[in-house]
Amino acid sequence: MRTFPEIKTKRLILRKIEDLDADIILFLRSDESVTKYIERAENRKTKNMADASKFIKEINEAFEQHQSISWGISLINNSTIIGTICLWNFSENNKIAEIGYDLNPEFQGMGIMSEALPRVIDFGFKKLKLNRIEAFTHKDNENSKKLLVNNGFIFKEERKDVENDANIIFEIDKEAVIN
Repeated sequence: MRTFPEIKTKRLILRKIEDLDADIILFLRSDESVTKYIERAENRKTKNMADASKFIKEINEAFEQHQSISWGISLINNSTIIGTICLWNFSENNKIAEIGYDLNPEFQGMGIMSEALPRVIDFGFKKLKLNRIEAFTHKDNENSKKLLVNNGFIFKEERKDVENDANIIFEIDKEAVIN
């Protein structure tokens, strides 16, 4: 892919994250209510605007190098980002990817992720030709677990996140979505 794939839904635009979004990215990656269930290594934490700009540069370079796709989620009538969603951590053969997301607490409980997630799953399976999408979420993050189950993800009790004991793993296979 050479041009960034914008995705539109009834209420949302999933778009490229730009340096102009640095203040929102700083909030989403540092606010305690947003990051409550996310553990990041010290060198991956976003603590200031310089860190936010660096992160934006990194995710856009990762897109150009076909390593990940990170969308900013905005309402269709307002370009301000209210959350993010990404496909990243691709397998060597590019058939498996991990999905990640966050959302400004002011917009939680409004069905935003329930609208964005299926479109990104569809994009992953149809455009990127993935066979499976995985989601690593904190065992206590009930909202995330419910979102995943409601969108066809299956809890994989036998799988363990070797980097974080608090995480549990969900998967969705292409066959479950595309017939």
